[in-house]
Amino acid sequence: MTEKSLADLLREYSSPVQALRNVPSPTTGYPGLAPQFSNWRSEQRAWREAAALLDQSFHMANLFVDGPDAVKVFSDLAINRFDNFAPGIAKQFIAADAEGRLLGDGILVYLGENSLDLVSEQNMAHWVAFHIETGNYDVTYELEYNAQRRQGPPRYYRYEVQGPTALAAIEAATGAPAPSTKFFHLTEFTIAGKQVRAIRHGMAGQPGFEFFGPWEDAAVVREALLTAGKPHGLIPVGTTAYFTNNIESGWLANPIPAFYSGESTAAFREWLPAWAAAGLGGSYDPDDIEDYFITPFDAGYGKFIAQDHDFVGRAALESLANKPSREKVTLIWNEDDLGKAFHDLADPDSGLPPQYMDPARMKYSLYQYDKVTGEDGNAAGFTTHTAYLSFDRRFASLALIDQAYAKPGTRVTITWGDSLRTPRPDVEAHRQIEVRATVAPVPFSDFARESYRKA
Repeated sequence: MTEKSLADLLREYSSPVQALRNVPSPTTGYPGLAPQFSNWRSEQRAWREAAALLDQSFHMANLFVDGPDAVKVFSDLAINRFDNFAPGIAKQFIAADAEGRLLGDGILVYLGENSLDLVSEQNMAHWVAFHIETGNYDVTYELEYNAQRRQGPPRYYRYEVQGPTALAAIEAATGAPAPSTKFFHLTEFTIAGKQVRAIRHGMAGQPGFEFFGPWEDAAVVREALLTAGKPHGLIPVGTTAYFTNNIESGWLANPIPAFYSGESTAAFREWLPAWAAAGLGGSYDPDDIEDYFITPFDAGYGKFIAQDHDFVGRAALESLANKPSREKVTLIWNEDDLGKAFHDLADPDSGLPPQYMDPARMKYSLYQYDKVTGEDGNAAGFTTHTAYLSFDRRFASLALIDQAYAKPGTRVTITWGDSLRTPRPDVEAHRQIEVRATVAPVPFSDFARESYRKA
């Protein structure tokens, strides 16, 4: 690449932390998809109470890789198993750097012989594309960005239908019983005369299928699903509600990828365009960028680490296997402390107000880390995503905390408010506040925690 690189950007600042705290936050909207169709609270409840259609055609990148070495490209980079991967199957693709720090994940779909599609955040697609370009692989690739950067429509539409009545809605649309497809396996449907491929899974812990097919069929298939599914409570979901479902399912979206420092990723930083850097916000504020990095063990991926093949980071992960790691938990915010915070937002006599709390999505940076402290006053970890869950009538955070504080029922404190040392144009003048919280399991949804892979 000849444009300004990430390495060029980082050289303009004293540290990667300073650089990321000065990167403007992108908008959360995506051209072509509404923030909400009815209201985000009802849409959020739909995947718990009835059925929801979540349009995934706009916010993810696709990396299409074709050729005899297509599987080898991904197996060389994935920390998880590949011995059971074959056409007609999808799998989670998880990658780490050579030091065993997490880079990210995505869904890898085996479309057909020597033909794969990685559906992921753009940096994961970049990581694989970089290795294709700099490695010795007999493949070709096409990197299709998300709708914020893509020119024109995507190759495929992607509609996920999930919820307690999802299968009934799907059967109404297809006119046939839902097949007993295994988790993360592909099947085919006919909807409104169109051939549709589908993956069996559910993003927020409820049963369903993810449908995909040629973009020119998108409108017809969407309308057929919504019309047939309406008697079963199927409604469309916009981006506002969609970006809260990872808190329920426990998926750790957008951790800071561990390529902002380290010798093993230096060449990648020179290759990666500067625009790929994302803003860092929140009250968790160490000076060293490596304090923000996590390992696959922290994210709950330790049990997936493969023994069947070599991959980038394998030796490092084997050495980390018996070392302490953080634990992924849900934090339930204290309603009295929230009430005081909202009171102060509405009271002009309360002094400098707390940072604004948007119940729909309390997130103003792609990388947002808010500090968590134990009752003993010691640092416990950080939150990564926070939102109001209307079904539970709770404010909840997905968090990574030290194991000493991770037992359900443990009391901790979250510091709400951005770092005060780096001015951001998208954050108003405010004071930091402390909000008590209680540790709960991940996934937060009982269905997701107890029955997800059985459905």
